[in-house]
Amino acid sequence: MSWTKWFSELGLADVPTAGGKGANLGELTRAGLPVPPGFVLTANAYRTCMADGGAWVELDRELAEAARVVDAPDRLAEVCARLRERVHRAGMRPAVRAELLAAYAQLDGNRRVAVRSSATAEDAPELSFAGVNESFTNVTGADDLVARVIDCWASLFGPRAIVYRAAQGVREAPVMAVIVQQMVDADRSGVAFTTNPVTGARDEILVEASYGLGESVVSGAVEPDTYTIRKTNAQVIHVDVGRKTHKIIPDTGGTQTRVAVGPDEVAHRVLSDNELADLTKLLVQVEQHYGSPQDVEWAIENDAWWLVQSRPVTALGHRARTNAVLVSGFGASFGTASGAVRVMRSPTEAGALQPGEVLVAPMTAPDWLPAIRKATALVTDSGGMTCHAAIVARELGLPCVVGAHTATTTLRTGMQVTVDGSKGTVVEGIAVDEETADTSRRPAQVAAAPHSAVEPLATRIYVNLAMPDQAERVAALPVDGVGLLRAEFVLTDALGGEHPGRVVARDGQEAAITAIVAAVSTITAAFAPRPVIYRAADFRSNEFRHLTGGEEFEPVEDNPMIGYRGCYRYVRDPSLFRLELEALARVREQTPNLHLMIPFVRTRWELEQCLAEIDRSRLGDDRDLHRWVMAEVPSVQYWLPVYARLGIDGVSIGSNDLTQLVLGVDRDSEVCAPLFDESDPAVLDVIGNIVGAARRAGITSSLCGQAPSASPTFAEHLIRLGITSISVNPDAVPAVRQAAATAERTILLEAARTRL
Repeated sequence: MSWTKWFSELGLADVPTAGGKGANLGELTRAGLPVPPGFVLTANAYRTCMADGGAWVELDRELAEAARVVDAPDRLAEVCARLRERVHRAGMRPAVRAELLAAYAQLDGNRRVAVRSSATAEDAPELSFAGVNESFTNVTGADDLVARVIDCWASLFGPRAIVYRAAQGVREAPVMAVIVQQMVDADRSGVAFTTNPVTGARDEILVEASYGLGESVVSGAVEPDTYTIRKTNAQVIHVDVGRKTHKIIPDTGGTQTRVAVGPDEVAHRVLSDNELADLTKLLVQVEQHYGSPQDVEWAIENDAWWLVQSRPVTALGHRARTNAVLVSGFGASFGTASGAVRVMRSPTEAGALQPGEVLVAPMTAPDWLPAIRKATALVTDSGGMTCHAAIVARELGLPCVVGAHTATTTLRTGMQVTVDGSKGTVVEGIAVDEETADTSRRPAQVAAAPHSAVEPLATRIYVNLAMPDQAERVAALPVDGVGLLRAEFVLTDALGGEHPGRVVARDGQEAAITAIVAAVSTITAAFAPRPVIYRAADFRSNEFRHLTGGEEFEPVEDNPMIGYRGCYRYVRDPSLFRLELEALARVREQTPNLHLMIPFVRTRWELEQCLAEIDRSRLGDDRDLHRWVMAEVPSVQYWLPVYARLGIDGVSIGSNDLTQLVLGVDRDSEVCAPLFDESDPAVLDVIGNIVGAARRAGITSSLCGQAPSASPTFAEHLIRLGITSISVNPDAVPAVRQAAATAERTILLEAARTRL
């Protein structure tokens, strides 16, 4: 059996053998168009290796399980990890390896190659699978080549691929061919559409271009140039020069590296009018050959043009009725919403955002809040389930997708889309309306049952809150108070998006204090007499540097998640903390249900100095003030008995940061999101240690992370540990109350049966 096919042997009819991408490269080669030489390791090679490796039965079983849990990201990630591990365990059979390496040796003497996935469902007329399966560039040597081929096979079973297949209704078992193609060391590269995908104009070509390898454009890592060209005469209609801050180039070690673009090139056009005319001729040939609009990836190396991919454009005309998935990421806030896209690079563009539009951004920070309030849904390129965008969207009840990678480049202002915050997808067109939209998690739909009708619990159920204008609505819920008032959000909103230091420098402390008092009092009054636990502003430098004037006060840090923040910041520079303490003292004069929590406590000495700062303030004589610490750093489990002796009344477990530090996973990283698991046994062990230490020290314990909100059954585990309260997002209150009630009854029943 032959497991390899050269491009010259392939055409569109060979999709079952070569996959969509491989078949298209063969079609372009046979049409005489400039395609870098290469071959395809066929789908039969994959089938043979999986069959001989005894993997089929296990893959089928796990794939069926993946289909059942496609809407549960954590469980899906676990299943996908097992699927990929099984593919790697099957590996590559010796005969297949020998044929692969023989073809590789013929490919211009083992030169560097690109190894690209070509699933048999890819690049079909109705399905793009763009960016779903893995591809690799600058691959050198036999062992590296074999390893990357197996990685391509395994990418059939990534969470993104499984979700995309489910969304598109693909039923057949996934099969992968793999392309091995000479590397093009591109000076410039990009993507072109032979019909304008934004406006649908068939007489226009849209080109995106940047420097270096095309990955920077396809992945959305840079802001490329965008050119609109008249197809008939190559007239350049519009030029939008992007800021190409960096490019990706091959390095001497056989891999690739990211380098900064020179200042003279950052804002300079990548392609001249004459080069656009040459590209237009090529693109017209491609479209005429296929007889339909095409999405083409191109590259220039030493002034020579190369076409490295072509596939049908899937976002035009008839596709609007079937709602193609445009981008996908992590579903961070449930619900669906439709509207026109508004791509924003900076919160300073908020004036252009119209109420009801879908806000698409690289990522959001506290200064984006005014814009987010106006949006009907939120989509970001980066971020994980606990990033700023996810937290705010859940509180506002906005459908939200984070970690969508290319959202700001794939989605265009004015496009009509539908955001599904549970599936983590953005599809083209209006797929929902007011009558059918899933609004079950939106604020207006959170039922506020009368407190007298709510089953009393021994475990207190608190809410997490960030915005004063949500206080009255949330206070009507059957909750025992606010377990986490996120001060940094309150301050940002109260100070109009300006850095507190700038406000103080310009207007004096009184102006800032007055604004904070007004905002916090709105919340404490709504919840009185129930407690409100104010977590002092956790001034992470990366977020607060984005505030107006923030660059004057914030350092630049490579790792702000574990940097200059929380308790240590109050000790190093207590000026802003003192401002907060004065504001809290004034609020407590009117509503004494307000209490203080200190975030990100790492060591005993810094907590001692922080508590001394509180004692020196007007709060120092307030013996009714409860002083809490956040348990976000694993060292808390060791120091908690000492903290209790220092006068700490309560500890609240911030499971987002705690998980980050126990597992060594940046909670904002979409790349590492499958590793972020608050129910990991190591995390649960630390939580248990903290709850146990609090119980032995006679202080209250709580948990205010995302875990109980995302999975209410997590509450039962906490209650069995002996936790005294749980603080959750407002939309999760009913489910968590029910889970807590069930857990308490179950524990009581188990205890009664034990005594019998």
